[in-house]
Amino acid sequence: MPESATVYRPCERLYLLALNPPLDGFDHFIGIWFYEGPPRVLVDVGPSATASQLVAALTRIGIDRLDYILMTHMHIDHGGGLAELSAAFPQTPIVGHSRGLPHVADPARLWAGSLKTLGATAEAYGPIAAVPANRLIAADDLNDPRVQVIFTPGHAPHHISYRVDRLLFAGEAGGVCLAAAPGRDFMRPATPPRFRMDLALSSLEALIDLPPSKICYSHFGLRENARGRLAQHRDQLLRWQAIVADEVPRHATGEAQAPCLQRLLQEDPLLHAFHQLPTGARHREIGFLNNSLKGFIQALEEDPPAD
Repeated sequence: MPESATVYRPCERLYLLALNPPLDGFDHFIGIWFYEGPPRVLVDVGPSATASQLVAALTRIGIDRLDYILMTHMHIDHGGGLAELSAAFPQTPIVGHSRGLPHVADPARLWAGSLKTLGATAEAYGPIAAVPANRLIAADDLNDPRVQVIFTPGHAPHHISYRVDRLLFAGEAGGVCLAAAPGRDFMRPATPPRFRMDLALSSLEALIDLPPSKICYSHFGLRENARGRLAQHRDQLLRWQAIVADEVPRHATGEAQAPCLQRLLQEDPLLHAFHQLPTGARHREIGFLNNSLKGFIQALEEDPPAD
C-alpha cells in the first residue's frame, strides 16, 4: 500500500489529494480537495492516520498558506486529522457546522462513537485529538461572499456543502461516486442510520437549484454535469426507498437485509458497475452498502407507509 498521498490536478487551480489509510481496499477512496482560489481552501482533512500524508502532499505542490479549512462534516474519515492540520497551518480558520464544532474542540464522544460504529476501521483511521476552540468558525458566521455555504443534512445532521466559483464541494450529500471502469461509474447512497429521507431530498434539491457546473465528491473525484449527477442520486434514493418498502414486509423482523441488498444490486442501474470495482474495493463497498441499507430499513420501521 502506498505510504504517501497521490496528487491529481483534474482541472485548473484544483487538486485532488488521494489519501492512503492503512486499510485494504481504501486507497483512492478518501479524497481531499485543495482549490487555489481565491480563496485558497482545503476541503476536509481525512483521518489522523493520514495527516502526515496530506501535509506532505500539500508541501509537494508548494502550499504553505490556506485561507480556510472547510469541513463538510466531522466523521472520522473527514475530520479525524484536524488537530494535525491545524498545527501545520496555525493561522488558518476551520469552518464547520455549529453542531459539529464542539466535537472538534472536545472529541471524546466522537472518538468513542467512531470506535463503537466502525471498530477496527476507526482504530486504523487513528485517534482524534482536540483543536483549540479559538480556531473554529461556525459556517453561519462565515462572512466571505466567495464561499457559498449550503446546509445539506442527510448523510449527517451537521453536513455542509460549499460552492466556490463553479465548483460544488458536496462531501457525501450527493452520495458516493467511484470510477469502476473507463467511462463507467458506481454510485451509491451514503445513508447510515439514522437516515431522514426528507432531509436528504431537500438537501439535493437545494444543490440542484444552485446550479454548479462540476461536483467534487469526497468519495471520489471530479465529475461534470453536477445537476445531472445530483438528480441521478435523488432518483436513486427514491428507488432504494421503493425497493426496501416492497421487500421488507416479505420477511420476518431482522431478516430483510440480505434480500434487500440482492434486489438493489440487481435493480439499481447505478450499482451495476459494482463487479468492475477492484476486489478490495468491492469488499469495502459491501460493508458500506449494508450500512446505507440499514439507514433505509430503520427509517421504514420508524415511519411505515400508510395503508
